[in-house]
Amino acid sequence: YFGTSILTDSDSFQEVVVKIERPTYNKPFLGGFRNVSTGVEFHNAGSQTKPNKRPDKGIQLFCKETQTVVEKNKLQQTRNTTSTQMTKIGLYVSNMTDKLISPGKYFTAEEYHKRRLEAVIVLQKYFRRWHAIRIVQKLKEQKRLRLAWEAQEELCKKREQEEKFRREYEKKLNPKTKEDFELLYHDLALWMQEETERINQTLTGAERKAALCALLEEETELIACIGMHKINANVENQHKAMLHLLGKCAQPRRWKAYDGKITEMNTQNTLRGKELLEIYRSMCTKDIPKDERIALLLTLKCTVKQHECKLTQEIVALIDREVDLMSREVKECNLEGLRQRICTLLLQYVKIPEFNPEVAGLLKVPQDPLKLYKDIYLCHSCKNYLPSSEFPIPANSHTIGRCRSCYQLDNEARRREAYFKYRLILENLRKAEVDYQDGAKIVYLIQLPDMQYIIENIWNCQSALSARSDLYDLVMVRWNKKCEWSPWNTILLTKEEADAHLKLCNLQKAYEAPFIDGIKQKHIRAQKYFSQIPVMSSFLHRSNNQANANSYK
Repeated sequence: YFGTSILTDSDSFQEVVVKIERPTYNKPFLGGFRNVSTGVEFHNAGSQTKPNKRPDKGIQLFCKETQTVVEKNKLQQTRNTTSTQMTKIGLYVSNMTDKLISPGKYFTAEEYHKRRLEAVIVLQKYFRRWHAIRIVQKLKEQKRLRLAWEAQEELCKKREQEEKFRREYEKKLNPKTKEDFELLYHDLALWMQEETERINQTLTGAERKAALCALLEEETELIACIGMHKINANVENQHKAMLHLLGKCAQPRRWKAYDGKITEMNTQNTLRGKELLEIYRSMCTKDIPKDERIALLLTLKCTVKQHECKLTQEIVALIDREVDLMSREVKECNLEGLRQRICTLLLQYVKIPEFNPEVAGLLKVPQDPLKLYKDIYLCHSCKNYLPSSEFPIPANSHTIGRCRSCYQLDNEARRREAYFKYRLILENLRKAEVDYQDGAKIVYLIQLPDMQYIIENIWNCQSALSARSDLYDLVMVRWNKKCEWSPWNTILLTKEEADAHLKLCNLQKAYEAPFIDGIKQKHIRAQKYFSQIPVMSSFLHRSNNQANANSYK
């Protein structure tokens, strides 16, 4: 207790006794503030007062400690008093079930541990033997699977090789495409070279000249035979191309809905294209009955009569002539020329957008004359004006030069080289570069002559690892897969070697130093050749900068 005075009026004080209760608990801190100038701390009033007591509910409450009993488990062993009865005077105890125990040999702790160690060694021997047997069996199974896989792969390769030879033989026997005729002329050139060498080595004088003349005549007959096959193939290819063109005209409009389903819609133009496709396919069909042929001609006549022009009038006149000749029982073989004329005029009819509106967007020659002045160049060989897509421009070319037809004609007459294998390698390379999705550009500047130079002069037409020379099995891939493909960042390998090469992360660890130096020498030769081309020089400098940056990293 202590006393204090408080101010009651303006000039009077009153003594008051203040009782201080010391709390038995720690006051909770409820906030406050500190005077910056004096540093005195002031707490909120709630922390300076005694908390209110809870109201008494008349129920006696106990704390947790009084409600919880601490338990403790302790093991104890009680006494058990036993006794043993022995034989004595007046008492007999049977010893039939007793055992006679004699003391054994005493052994020390060292002997005991030694015995345990020997037992452990025996267990380890048997376990290791079992484990080794399992490993050997596993290796044998892996070897068996590997040999079976290699045999299967060898069989597949053999089948692919036989299938390839069969396709090549079929192409040479029944050529249909430009690549097939390239192979024929290439084989003819190889055969001429072998025969010429044989004649020069075995014959001399007049006999040699006579043999060379006979060889020249045989070559002329073979070229004429190839020309006949080419004419037949062109007729068949034109027919297929026309059917393909009319098929596109007859295709309905298609679009993909929000739910992923494809919706098709036939328009008036597509129905017109489908009608013309059916008429053309029926007109080209041979060996049809006379009544069906007459009905077909009448249908065609009604179709072309919808548009009056000089072409339709000529078609109608030819149709009337054929119907008249058929009514006079003229033989079928004598009507072939007339029917061919009708088909030719029908082709001209379906290619006119006024009669077949869907064909307007599929023709190579644009209907607008102003478009003919764009990307049209003169071929200095055949003197024809052709679009830029008809000119194969090598990477080292500075002018337009000759068109594809002139290049092909010159190749068939003089060099007779087969670009099919190089074209196959270039197509596979471009497909592989598309999968990288890094904006590769150089691969699309490379043309067939450039690819031929790279393969023949730089890589010697063989794999850099296995030296295989079959171009059908070779592919070109990136030497460093992190950089864009280029003639100075490439390697020629087989398909299996290329797959393994692209999985490598560190080329310096995977290949030996002499092999890497040889590859770099080939890249330097490619750089020297393509650095003369203005378009390639910019890519060359960019590749060098990128390679320097990678080596710095």
